[in-house]
Amino acid sequence: MIQTWANGKLRPFEKLSAHRLGLKHKAVAVFVMCGDRVMLQQRGQDVFNLTPGLWTNTCSGHPYWDEDPAHCALRKLDDELGIQGVYPQYRGSVECRTDLGNGVMDHEVVDIFVGEASVELEFSPDPERVMATKWMDYFLLVAEVQENPHLYSPWLGSYLTSFSNMIFGDLASTG
Repeated sequence: MIQTWANGKLRPFEKLSAHRLGLKHKAVAVFVMCGDRVMLQQRGQDVFNLTPGLWTNTCSGHPYWDEDPAHCALRKLDDELGIQGVYPQYRGSVECRTDLGNGVMDHEVVDIFVGEASVELEFSPDPERVMATKWMDYFLLVAEVQENPHLYSPWLGSYLTSFSNMIFGDLASTG
């Protein structure tokens, strides 16, 4: 169940149905950074994954009913990547509406979190959810997403083009 809005109130709704109907719902997105490098994940082939095989931000997900978004960010880091001991900070909230094709519309109000880590960070991705991970220089990532958008989740492109100053701060403004 995810949290969707109906008549101005949050309501629980089944995840895949909410995406098929394009209902606005709550989500979180986490970016783990090491200086000017961003940890990316290549999304797995999981049945609940809307963009299998695409590279995206460190992790994303939907809060449980009444779950604090910051807790959800920590839970997703652990569930998807086995990352503990990184405490991402809230950067703001954005609204994104993305047509994913095949009758699926992603309409999310996303709480964005950014955490700092070392490239030696120990983690163990869940192989059903994550095919691969890599650290990528922020500026190279921006160029790569522009040149090869088909390799990246649509929301990563939105984050980099529309919300980079909020997410990446001084790093984005120097580029």
